[in-house]
Amino acid sequence: MRAILLGLALIFAPGAALMPGTGIATLADDAEARWVPFDVTPGNQIRFTAQVNGVAAAAVLDTGVTASVASPRFAALAKLKIQARGVARAIGGQVPFGWATTRSLAFGALDRRGGGITVAALPASAIGEAQGPDLLIGQDLLAPYALEIDYVGRRFRLLPSGRLPFRGDVAPLRVAPEVQVYVTELTLGGRRLRPIVVDTGDGSAVTLSQPAWAASKPVALPTTSTIAYGLGGAQISSLAIVPQITIGGVDAREVELRVEPAGGFSQTIGAAGRIGSGLLERYHVLLDPGAGRMVLNPGPAADVPPLRSTSGLLTRREGNRLRVLHVMRASPAEASGWRAGELICAIDGVAIGADDADVRHAGWSVGRPGRVVSFDLCSGATRQLTLQRFY
Repeated sequence: MRAILLGLALIFAPGAALMPGTGIATLADDAEARWVPFDVTPGNQIRFTAQVNGVAAAAVLDTGVTASVASPRFAALAKLKIQARGVARAIGGQVPFGWATTRSLAFGALDRRGGGITVAALPASAIGEAQGPDLLIGQDLLAPYALEIDYVGRRFRLLPSGRLPFRGDVAPLRVAPEVQVYVTELTLGGRRLRPIVVDTGDGSAVTLSQPAWAASKPVALPTTSTIAYGLGGAQISSLAIVPQITIGGVDAREVELRVEPAGGFSQTIGAAGRIGSGLLERYHVLLDPGAGRMVLNPGPAADVPPLRSTSGLLTRREGNRLRVLHVMRASPAEASGWRAGELICAIDGVAIGADDADVRHAGWSVGRPGRVVSFDLCSGATRQLTLQRFY
């Protein structure tokens, strides 16, 4: 399971003074051939290379961001002059931001001259790596075009709005004027929920606000808890596997769903929830708010159920040890007295190495129910944990 997931949404207040000018953006005549290759971050975001003022930047494709963002570190590298502006809403809390003008910004078929970019801290925890991204490419640059994402081929491209390069099931899509991000709708438990933010920068599958969940949740569905990291910090949410969610003509089955606490990010921006890359990656995707549609064509993993934790321990590698970030509610780990912050140095007698911890130890957390896993804590204590299904 991708239990520790990340959201890079950033919403600016309506009327916020962001742009001294949006610049002039053009799409190359051969846009259809200008595929952009990408890899996927540990936080499950689309990462690719863009250019700002001719300087290469590690960028994340993020339709949940109102205005594209550069990190202060990259702004210094690209010699951008930052003007402080205010604060924006993000998953986990509020984030101060500034603004800087740019000479050029380019990726794939898109070339923008002039204009500017938001500048805000992009922490490493937001993508699950040692260093945060340089850029978030948001709806201000993406929304005028059709965005095609080929998750299987690890590539995307921008096309003129209105193009339909493949067929699939269609759901409504628009840019919400109140928050300036992509929104659609979904149906859960027979209830239509909207607006639902379509957020490629969110690594999870589906997240709902507390009111939306209360109105639509299936009866007697077991839940647990999980942790996620956004630009504003960590957030504890409830977690369930729902049997079906309908988006347009698509019936997505066995979907991992998170529920924000009351007053969470979705609720504060007036949204019922978010669809993230954890669900979008099941499909070949076209996002075209100008044409009013999101097109989903099932990929080879469309019906593969999500992995479930059978341990209840959510960890992060720190060199040659694992740190417990969260103990899931009603899990075997909670029943065994585990606590967040504890450090693991070996699993089943095998030391955790800085280079191989992910490869050799990842399976235990979602292992077969009934398996007994032995842990050597860095404090010198030892523990055993019997894996079981609990949600």
